[in-house]
Amino acid sequence: MAWRHTRYTLNNQLRPFPAVPQNQLAMNQQTTSVTRSYLVLTGLYTLSASLIWGVNTLFLLDAGLSIAQVFFVNAVFTAAMALFEIPTGVLADTRGRRFSFLLSIAILFAGTLAYVAVAQTGGSIWLFGLASVLLGLGFTFYSGAMEAWLVDALNASGFDGVLDDIFARASMVSAVAMLIGTVLGGVLGTWNLALPFLVRCALLAIVFLVALLTMREIGFTPRSTTWREMPAEMNLVAKNSITYGWRQPSVRLLIIASFFQSIFFAWGFYAWQPYFLELLGRDAPWVAGVVAALIALATMAGNYIVQWRSHRGGRRTSLLLSAAVVGTLAAIGVGLVPSFWLAVSLYLLASLASGVWMPVKQSYMHQFIPSQQRATVVSFDSLVSSGGMVIGQVGLGRLSETRSIAAGYVVGGLATALAWPVILRLRRRHDPQDTIVDQAGQDNACGAQGIPCVAGVDSQAGTAATNLS
Repeated sequence: MAWRHTRYTLNNQLRPFPAVPQNQLAMNQQTTSVTRSYLVLTGLYTLSASLIWGVNTLFLLDAGLSIAQVFFVNAVFTAAMALFEIPTGVLADTRGRRFSFLLSIAILFAGTLAYVAVAQTGGSIWLFGLASVLLGLGFTFYSGAMEAWLVDALNASGFDGVLDDIFARASMVSAVAMLIGTVLGGVLGTWNLALPFLVRCALLAIVFLVALLTMREIGFTPRSTTWREMPAEMNLVAKNSITYGWRQPSVRLLIIASFFQSIFFAWGFYAWQPYFLELLGRDAPWVAGVVAALIALATMAGNYIVQWRSHRGGRRTSLLLSAAVVGTLAAIGVGLVPSFWLAVSLYLLASLASGVWMPVKQSYMHQFIPSQQRATVVSFDSLVSSGGMVIGQVGLGRLSETRSIAAGYVVGGLATALAWPVILRLRRRHDPQDTIVDQAGQDNACGAQGIPCVAGVDSQAGTAATNLS
């Protein structure tokens, strides 16, 4: 017999709660377990990665590279991500998302150690480039795989909650992890700029162990593939990327808008480290760590806005457009103001806008993608964004050396304004997925009525095809 809790009614009569079926309890427990694993792994992964984010540019400059060479090395990293997105997406969609995530951790461990070794041997730009290729490969095994694992597992667990909320919570967990990691990295970097890289390796070993013990494939059946079959699989991935990504008008517009945003934000994140210290007039790595922590808090504030707004209805494109406009104006302002405090404040405002943009864009896009192609399409989106990052880091990096970093912020901010008309065009499509209501018609953050809250489509390609226009 199912366990029944009791409650008091308004007239103080004792009444039983309705019994909860045992299978429903099991599904709820599985949903909770999946969500908890996703949040824990996201937090630990971000913590390990973020240890070097506040000091990476300073580390490369200390190793003897010029500012243009620093951005060239970062562009190599991003180009490697773009190059490997498709083949690693094939691996995630065949061997499994768990396998892909574990491989990501192992490769990042090796690439991080390689960075330290190159610095100790003289800091050759070409050796740093090779180490960056390794790091780029490691991150591509992560991108798309974790999101796909989460959504498929929730779908298989009968999840009927709010996907936007989970992505926003994950972003908040990442921001807290980044807050801790960047401050710790800045403190360690004050003693030795190589220390954050070494501590990162130790944390990656812990992440690998936790993932090995807690991550299970749910709602997705891995299948084996040989190296001989890889070209055919990649061709299939390319076709799926076009069919479920580029040929889906709303997904295509989201990808294009993200491309314009990415031109600035990767460069902007690495450029503020020397720029803000220049405005401050002090060479203090711990200041970079504190600023990076403040960026994490600003991102958390943006995530909270998504959670708060998602329970009050409205349209996702309203949030996207607001975030895009605020981010553009703030980025331009960073390059125009001469004050350290004003520049930091404006960059924090841009980070808040980014904290709104990412979870809303993620949820919107996932509502159009079928399960079997989920990691593939997300990787395709990352590939296009990586292309924007390469353009931004090479172009704005060169501008930083010939003119100034401030000029790079102005030009980069203007580039993000190209996303405005794209979002407006997306808004004019009036997709049902744009409306923030739940299945009961109450204000919430899932898809439109009649569309499953997890992804907007089921795992059958035929159902997904009905969303294509």
